[in-house]
Amino acid sequence: MHILYFHQHFSTPSGSVGTRSYEMAQRLIACGHSVTIVCGSGQLSSSGLAGEPVDGMRRGSVDRIDVIELCLPYSNYDGFLKRAWIFLLYAWRSGILALRLKYDLLFATSTPLTAGIPGIVMKIFRKKPFVFEVRDLWPELPREMGVITNPVILKAMDLLEWVSYHSADACIGLSPGIVRGITRRSVDASRVTMIPNGCDLELFKPVQHRGVENISGIGKDDFVAIFCGAHGIANGLDAVLDAAKVLKDRDEQNIKFLFVGDGRLKPQLLERVRKEQLANCIFCDPVPKRELAIITATADVGLMILANVPAFYYGTSPNKFFDYIASGLPVLNNYPGWLAEIIEENDRGIVVPSANPEAFAGALVTLRDNSDLRCRMGCNARALAESDFNREKLTNQFVAFLEEAQKNAGNHETTH
Repeated sequence: MHILYFHQHFSTPSGSVGTRSYEMAQRLIACGHSVTIVCGSGQLSSSGLAGEPVDGMRRGSVDRIDVIELCLPYSNYDGFLKRAWIFLLYAWRSGILALRLKYDLLFATSTPLTAGIPGIVMKIFRKKPFVFEVRDLWPELPREMGVITNPVILKAMDLLEWVSYHSADACIGLSPGIVRGITRRSVDASRVTMIPNGCDLELFKPVQHRGVENISGIGKDDFVAIFCGAHGIANGLDAVLDAAKVLKDRDEQNIKFLFVGDGRLKPQLLERVRKEQLANCIFCDPVPKRELAIITATADVGLMILANVPAFYYGTSPNKFFDYIASGLPVLNNYPGWLAEIIEENDRGIVVPSANPEAFAGALVTLRDNSDLRCRMGCNARALAESDFNREKLTNQFVAFLEEAQKNAGNHETTH
C-alpha cells in the first residue's frame, strides 16, 4: 500500500533531532510498501532535500522515501504565536496536498496536535483509512506546564484532540500514559496500541575507548554525565545546574556535565553558568546522530531530566533515554514515572527525587566512585535495550499495526 505520512518535524539521520519517522518509513519500504512524507523545515532537522523550492516546497526521493518539504521554517526560539502560525500553515497546506495526492492510508504523527487535521479532513472528503500517532498529550502538557493558559485556546485544542482520536481508525501512543490519555476520550482500547521510541542498537552501542576528552573543558580522567536534547522549559535543566553548584561547593572537580543540544532556554543556562562560574558545565551545539552516538558512548552516565510536571511521569517517551541505554550507560533520572520504574528495576541506574540537588550530586559521586556498580548498571541498560526496545522489533510492530488498520478499515467499508 501507499502511505501518505505527515510529520512536520521529520528528519533524516543527518539532522540533529529524532529519526523515528525515518526509521518507520524505511521499514515500511523494506516490507514492500511505498511512503510519501510531508514535512516542514526545521532548524535542527534535515529532510535530505536541497536546491531552490518551487511553489514553496521541495520534492524528491531520499533513501527511497518520496519527501515533500513545505518551506515553513520552524525554530524552538520562535515565540508562541509564530510557532502556532507555522503549525496552522503546515496543517492547511498538508490538507490541500492530501486532497490531491493518491494514497491508501494516511498516517499523521504529532507534535503538534494540528498534524491530525489532514487526517480529519480526508476522513470527511475521501474516507481513506487514517492512523494517528500521539507523541505528547495535548492540551494536557501545555496546560500543566502553564505554557498555554488562554481558556479559549485550551478548549479548541481539547476539541481538536477529541476529533483527531475519533476520526482515526487506529491510534498509536508512545508511552503508557499517552495510551491511557487516548482511551480516556472514549476511544475503544482495541484501536490503540503502544509503540515507544526504540534503540538503534547498531548506531548507539557501548565502546571501550574514551572520546569525550576531545571536547574542550573535559579531561581524560573526568567523570562525564551527558544530557542530549532540547534545552527548553519542559527539560528543567536548572536542576542539573543546581547539582553542579553543589559539586562545585564540595570541590568535586572531576565530575563534568556535558550538554549537547539547543533550545529557547540555552542562553539563560549559559548566563547562569557564567555568573556562578560553573566550570563543570560544558555546552555543545547539536550534532548529527552519528556524531552524537560516538559522544554518548564515551560518557559515563546519561541524564534523564524533565521538569517536575505530573503529565510527564507517564506521558512522554524521550529519545535520549533509548540512546543512553543502547550505549550501555547507567541512567540518572530526576522525576517519577514509567521510565523511573524501568530504571530502578534490575539496577539500570539511579532515580533521585525532583528538586533535590544534594541527592542528585550524591548519586553522581556514588557512580563515579563505584566502577563495578556503574558497569553492572550499564550492562543491564544495554540488555534492556536489546530485549525490550530493539528498534527493529518495534518498527516491525509498527508496520503490522498499519497493515491491520488498513485491512480493518477496508472490512468496515465493505460491511457498510
